[in-house]
Amino acid sequence: MASVAWHFFNQYRAEGRVKLFEGSGGYAAGEQKRDFVSIEDVVRVNLDILDHPQRSGVFNLGTGRAATFNEVAVATINACRAAGGEPALALPELVAAGTITYVPFRPRSWASTRATPRPTSDGCGRPAIAPRCLGVEEGVGRYVAALLAGTSVNA
Repeated sequence: MASVAWHFFNQYRAEGRVKLFEGSGGYAAGEQKRDFVSIEDVVRVNLDILDHPQRSGVFNLGTGRAATFNEVAVATINACRAAGGEPALALPELVAAGTITYVPFRPRSWASTRATPRPTSDGCGRPAIAPRCLGVEEGVGRYVAALLAGTSVNA
């Protein structure tokens, strides 16, 4: 599956807007949550495990923090705006401008997810190989920069 940031990036580039789900099940519009993890963090863990075959087990590579789809959309749009020399905008400004719109919610089996990292990990659900997980804004910003540079895969 392609990442949410990849979908938002392509929607914004093609249509000048990002479509999120309206509120449902007690969640406000775009406030459904998932534990988004940067592909950089996933690759870093895989390379570390490759270099240390004595490590074994199942590693939950979540960050332990659920972020909203609004947060990911704002980070994606603002990373694109920054690349074009435009200032960042807050969620209310992006909604008022029609840059973020909301569409009817399609029922799913989830509205919020958050990983529970292993207690022996560094808090990113992985062996202690990096000082921290990338946050949504930083991870999406780096991902969008790679997409704009043509150096990233559909991940």
